[in-house]
Amino acid sequence: MAQKVGVATDLGIPLSQNVVDVSVVNSTARIRCPLAFFVKDPLPGHETLDCPAYVFLVENSQGKKVLFDLGVRTDKESFPPVIRSGLAGLQMDVEKDIATILKEDGRVVPSEIDSIILSHWHADHIGDPSTFPSHVELVVGSGFKDAFLPGYPADPNGVILESDYAGRPLREIDFAAGLEIGGFHAMDFFGDGSFYLLDSPGHAIGHMCALARTTPSTFIFMGADGCHHCGSLRPSKYLPLPRELSPSPFSVPPYLQGTICPGSVLEAIHPSHSRVEPYYSRLAPAPSHNVPVAEATIGKMIPFDASEDVFVIIAHDSSLLDVIDFFPGRVNEWKKNGWKEAGRWRFLEDFKGAVARDSN
Repeated sequence: MAQKVGVATDLGIPLSQNVVDVSVVNSTARIRCPLAFFVKDPLPGHETLDCPAYVFLVENSQGKKVLFDLGVRTDKESFPPVIRSGLAGLQMDVEKDIATILKEDGRVVPSEIDSIILSHWHADHIGDPSTFPSHVELVVGSGFKDAFLPGYPADPNGVILESDYAGRPLREIDFAAGLEIGGFHAMDFFGDGSFYLLDSPGHAIGHMCALARTTPSTFIFMGADGCHHCGSLRPSKYLPLPRELSPSPFSVPPYLQGTICPGSVLEAIHPSHSRVEPYYSRLAPAPSHNVPVAEATIGKMIPFDASEDVFVIIAHDSSLLDVIDFFPGRVNEWKKNGWKEAGRWRFLEDFKGAVARDSN
């Protein structure tokens, strides 16, 4: 029986009383690259994507511990040659790898991790699995093995390293069982309704998102690179631009209480002057992306994002940096803490240049 979540649409999430504990790890990565790599026609003044890279720690009631993504590896010189050459157009800085972050905190150490789930193979997500013991399985999306094995150096043009998977279990998820959630083919990872992997193609072969049940009726949607900026999700027909926004995302200092931004200002800078379409509804063409499929994936994410019971966190959402509690804290009480509401429109700060230009 499906549970109706929120007001946007029936997302078809199965009922369960089983939950997982979720922590968001700020991986210490900072990535800067042209936003035009990802979206078509960035707004004036928002030409650069300057963002973190989030990793998720998921712990179930039976003691299983899973990482969703690994961020950026610290020894970037170890990337395969084809990846090193492809990084020329962006900056990726990182202080620590995820294994080190876990060791320093001590609450969960690398040897206690059961699975590393890779949302996809890109360099800012795959990290360095070799920093984890060999019993830790690597879980990948559909089509990964055929597309990317063997890795470098066995394949001189490989985009992953042999050391990423050598000597450890490598499991590719089969989404053919027939479960569907919100239009996504889904897989019940623990078999108890607490944590689902979602087949979300387009950005990369094998790309996956995830849905974690944080209370019996609330969820974290781990968006990975389903999109790269919240302007691809908001506003929407389920979540129109507000008539006014307070505090204003354009206030100085940011988010100064009592400030107000009229909705007309937000509508004026919208590429279509719309209150119900995302600012970045069109993705940029790219050789490695299937743009129509990726846009369809975003279309499926939007009802989740609009639901009051689902908190969508994409991997590179800088607007949440001063909103949520990061690892070693947990985010299960996100709804009680009002984090989704607090962060919903903060991405608009990135459009201050467009507002200033429009007002001149």
